[in-house]
Amino acid sequence: MMIKRVMKVTSANLSLLGAIYILVIGNINVQAQVTPDNTLNTSVSGTNNYIITNGTRVGNNLFHSFSQFSVSNNGSASFQNAADIQNIFSRVTGGNASQIEGSISANGSANLFLLNPAGIMFGQNARLNIGGSFVGTTANSINFADGVEFSAVNPSNPPLLLMSTPVGLQMGKNAGDIGLQGAGRATVLSGFSIVSGLTGNNGLRVLPGKTLALVGGNVALDGGVVVAPGGRIELGGVTDGTVSLTSNSQGFSLSYPNATSFGNVQMTKRSLASVQGLSSGAVQLQGKQVSLRDGSIVAVQNLGSQQAGDIKVTATESVNILGMSSDFQSSSGLINETLGRGAGGNIILTTPNLTIDQGGYVVTRNFTAAPGGSITVNADNILVGGILPGSKTSPVPISAVLVAATYGSGQGGNLLLNSQNLTVVGGGYVGTRVFSTGSGGNAFVKADAVRVSSFGTGDDPSLVSLISANSLGAGNAGNLNLDTRTLSIQDGGVVSVSALHRGNAGNLLINASESIDISGVKNSSNPSYIGAVARIYDVRPIPDSQANAGQVTINTPTLNIRDSGTVFVANQVLGNAGKLTIQTNRLTLSNQGSISASTKAGEGGNIDLHVGDVLLLQNQSRITATAGEMGNGGDIKLNAPLIVATGNSDIIASAFQGRGGNIAIGTQGIFGVKYRDGETLESDITASSQFGISGTVQINNVSVDPNSGLVELPENVTDSSQQIATGCADTSGSSFIATGRGGIPQNPMQEVKSDRTWSDIRSISAFQTRPQIQAQIPTQPQILIQATSWHRNAQGKVELVAISSITPNSSPLTCTAFSPR
Repeated sequence: MMIKRVMKVTSANLSLLGAIYILVIGNINVQAQVTPDNTLNTSVSGTNNYIITNGTRVGNNLFHSFSQFSVSNNGSASFQNAADIQNIFSRVTGGNASQIEGSISANGSANLFLLNPAGIMFGQNARLNIGGSFVGTTANSINFADGVEFSAVNPSNPPLLLMSTPVGLQMGKNAGDIGLQGAGRATVLSGFSIVSGLTGNNGLRVLPGKTLALVGGNVALDGGVVVAPGGRIELGGVTDGTVSLTSNSQGFSLSYPNATSFGNVQMTKRSLASVQGLSSGAVQLQGKQVSLRDGSIVAVQNLGSQQAGDIKVTATESVNILGMSSDFQSSSGLINETLGRGAGGNIILTTPNLTIDQGGYVVTRNFTAAPGGSITVNADNILVGGILPGSKTSPVPISAVLVAATYGSGQGGNLLLNSQNLTVVGGGYVGTRVFSTGSGGNAFVKADAVRVSSFGTGDDPSLVSLISANSLGAGNAGNLNLDTRTLSIQDGGVVSVSALHRGNAGNLLINASESIDISGVKNSSNPSYIGAVARIYDVRPIPDSQANAGQVTINTPTLNIRDSGTVFVANQVLGNAGKLTIQTNRLTLSNQGSISASTKAGEGGNIDLHVGDVLLLQNQSRITATAGEMGNGGDIKLNAPLIVATGNSDIIASAFQGRGGNIAIGTQGIFGVKYRDGETLESDITASSQFGISGTVQINNVSVDPNSGLVELPENVTDSSQQIATGCADTSGSSFIATGRGGIPQNPMQEVKSDRTWSDIRSISAFQTRPQIQAQIPTQPQILIQATSWHRNAQGKVELVAISSITPNSSPLTCTAFSPR
């Protein structure tokens, strides 16, 4: 499939540099000369090598004003200032751009400001020979702390020149451009070596620890070189508003809170901005579009014991780091590295759109025991690419890199990305990396949508697109945390933590609030995957390599693994495999998709799957925990309400000589797959060892099994009238109710779901004082009976007697005879 890039680098940017030169050169309609405008006490002598004297001094500030300020090739302009002057402010008021082909010099350690709103063009042979900092700007005026302006557009108004310090540059709406031409520098930025070619005398250069600043409407370096060893470089494109100036030990730092619109900053044809030095150096680039091309480099190289400064790039529209030098020896890029005892500096990128492509580099790294710097990117859209599909190929694989690395024994820096869309294609690499004994930094990626694809990278197995924290040396790799809404990995793309040789892999945590899709392959040996792996690097195999694989944890509602895509933990050397944990609502494996944990000789990795709804395996998909040689197989724990497998899809825990792993499955329904002693052409669940002890398989089916059949009812009908005993006639006084436990199981072989039983927790002490209830017969009242005869008894007395057959009826014994209690 064709990869559609989320950002487009327009060809209009390529013509911008030429437009700047045409504009600047078009404004130079007079011969190179330095001419005062007579608004201040400035004196100029000489015809090619100009001597500038006098001016207006206020305290330690010296002010000059010129109508023209241009220096021809091999010419010079020398400010003859007193040694105690701190700042020289020079303005150009004639409306023509300055063309500087020769050198500019000043005495002592004075800072030099060159102010020309019409534009400034530095030629290939332009040089600076000053003891302080240099600020070249096309601002309308310089603002001071007391509110006074030193203006180049209103020179007729006599300025109230004071002793205060400059605090800002007031840019006009039609601010001129600044250009710097040159032959470039043969600087080499590659993946394994220290950046070379940072020394030399060509280009604009200030003394160590000073500032070199160029601030114009647009700033373009066409093979131009700016060098401030251990100091600061400021390149700013501003078309309106105020640029703030802050004095510091290195000269000045710039900020842009009150700039209202920006121009572009471009570096082409192996341009260089370098602050290599023994002290802390820093670089800041600010504009609408900031672009580095053709092997152009911004470099901070720390040689001393202090912590290096940062590279800070801010663009209101885009930052583009593109391409390599014409000989393919050097990438375009931002590099902050430390070679001394001082810690490395950071790289901070802020822009709506960041493109690192066609071999571009953004890298921090250390080569000593000092810690390396971190990389922070805040961008709506981030594209890290490599070889463009259909483009001209290079002699070597080209891949873009956004990496915090360690090449020494020190801790590597971290990578922090915040974005809406992160796209890694064409062999691009994003992450942290270890090349030696130092521990790797951690990578934190937060984006709404993340896509990784190796489409268009050819057959080279080493050229894949990846987001990773890995180790190529003895040091341990860092961790990788990825938070996103959707994650798509295609055509051999990789998201991983890994280790080669002797370092241990870190841990991988992925939280995707909507879905994860893993699909396709680059070739048979490069599937798309999420994984943690320890393995041997084929180019430099080490027989006794020993490393442990990391852990992988995935949390997402929907996980699709298809078309030979895979999720795994693996160890191919002498070490243990990690643990793989997945929590999802729906897990689908189709067309040879797989989840696996494997080890060569150590303990096998475990797989723990928690599926909220359904697990679906289709078309030779597999969930496996395997071990080779003497290793023991890992365990598989699987919980899913519904498990469906079709097309020879398997769940396997196996070993070669070691113990086979165990499989524990909890489900409410399992279809299409069942336990077997070994693998077959059907869908299997098996735990085996070829020459060792097989593992166990336990399947807990906690719901109704439709295959168990229905209970057959008897055909005869029972007369219910003969099965009911006659009870008491009146139950209104009291009753007894027996409640069951929710019914009986439909199959006597099954358990009752509810185990709740009835328990009377009342105290019986209240009932122990009552007598036992006994049935009572009521006493019958005596009834007078009429006498029917008389007789004399044995004592001689006369008695009246009644007929003995006449007796009262007895009351029947009923329930009402009982006394209610």
